[in-house]
Amino acid sequence: MIMRVEDIAEVALDLPSEARALLADRLVESLDPAEDGYIHSLWVEEAKNRLDQLRSGEVKGIPGEAAMNRLRKKYVE
Repeated sequence: MIMRVEDIAEVALDLPSEARALLADRLVESLDPAEDGYIHSLWVEEAKNRLDQLRSGEVKGIPGEAAMNRLRKKYVE
């Protein structure tokens, strides 16, 4: 039986958040490897932009442990 994309998405959205994250990761990894270089270059550009924003004072960083605590409170608790 072939499932429609809409049906698959509906089932996937009912999964726990950790399972959805793993599924999303697997789907992204399955994309055309020829696009990997392009996607990588976009992430490099984004990282450089974020570093520039930190260095210029446009945004303020927070310690890694504080960031992780925020994420745990939001998604785990």
